[in-house]
Amino acid sequence: MTLRTTLALGTLALCASLAQAQQGITKDEILLGSIQDLSGPIAGFGKQARNGMQLAVDEINEQGGINGRKIKLIVEDHAYDPKKAVLAAQKLVNQDKIFMMMGHIGTAHNMAAMPVQFEKNVINFFPITAAREMYEPFHKLKYSYAAPYYDQMRLAVPKLVKEKGAKKVCAMYQDDDFGLEVLKGGEDGLKSIGMEFAEKTSYKRGATDFSSQVSKMQASGCDFVVMGTLIRETIGGIGTARKLGYSPTFLGSSGAYTDLIHKLGGKAMDGFYATMTVQNPYTDEQSPGIRFWANKYKTKFNEEPTVFSVYGYFILDTFAAVANKAGKNLSTESFSKVMDTLTIQPDMFGAPVQTFTATKRLGSNASRLSQITDGKWKVVSEYVSDAPAKK
Repeated sequence: MTLRTTLALGTLALCASLAQAQQGITKDEILLGSIQDLSGPIAGFGKQARNGMQLAVDEINEQGGINGRKIKLIVEDHAYDPKKAVLAAQKLVNQDKIFMMMGHIGTAHNMAAMPVQFEKNVINFFPITAAREMYEPFHKLKYSYAAPYYDQMRLAVPKLVKEKGAKKVCAMYQDDDFGLEVLKGGEDGLKSIGMEFAEKTSYKRGATDFSSQVSKMQASGCDFVVMGTLIRETIGGIGTARKLGYSPTFLGSSGAYTDLIHKLGGKAMDGFYATMTVQNPYTDEQSPGIRFWANKYKTKFNEEPTVFSVYGYFILDTFAAVANKAGKNLSTESFSKVMDTLTIQPDMFGAPVQTFTATKRLGSNASRLSQITDGKWKVVSEYVSDAPAKK
């Protein structure tokens, strides 16, 4: 064998070895990426989710990391713009070469970014959106923990409509994938009790004036309103209704379950219902575990945590547990192998049991109701789930 042949074979062997190396994994580090809204209309959510993830990363690294590797988290801002989400995903996947995408916030944004990730075998892990597209259609690189907006509304709307004895139901929703999921769930929930929406009114993402939508619902005589809204749209819609002397029962999804609603909206938000899956972590919470965690978070970030802080923390904490179990030879395949038999038990924040299999990529579709009472979210129902979560 000539020297040239020997060198050629050696080069081929090296190339093969590099090709088999797992992107985002080195001897000492695991590189993770996340895309949040840090400057747009739901920046309140995005910053809290980022802080929750960072708190978990710091704790994990302080304890020695995962099988000797420290975690590095890179967070990009999409400002709630799906086009910017694609650019952020391209940077994280192709330039930074992350191992996994964590807790990407936003429905349309995940839909836009996932093809970029999947082309490079990068898992979309526990996105912060409850859209069904986060686990349907099935894809081996999709894992979702959030009870779908569709199921939340499909189960909660008929239950609360019957409890309130509502006669006419309206819907006000954001004209995008998120709002349409809430609308569809509400429609199918009402259908199950022989009702339909008396009025449906939408608004464009980023809208700030909701007087025409609220006036339309008030004129229709609706005594119950399903809200496909997020932070400022929830506050704006309900605030406008109060000024007009219109007081139906308002029900939103987990997209509106945040302390920012009562903190920014004030007394006018009292009475608002929302579906949720984990408890808001107030610093004066009676549960010692939540109180300790919330105060630790406040000390680190100089602000009180919210449910989105919990989402971020839970996502990174779950990743760490799975990656640790996957062992030293961490890869997309070894991570998925652990996920495919995973059961997550309820933690101190009260989430329902979650289970994953090789064909089931949603942990649970159960949710429960909370209501703002005296400026604070209070749990008012048990978890509701009509069937095991869809695959």
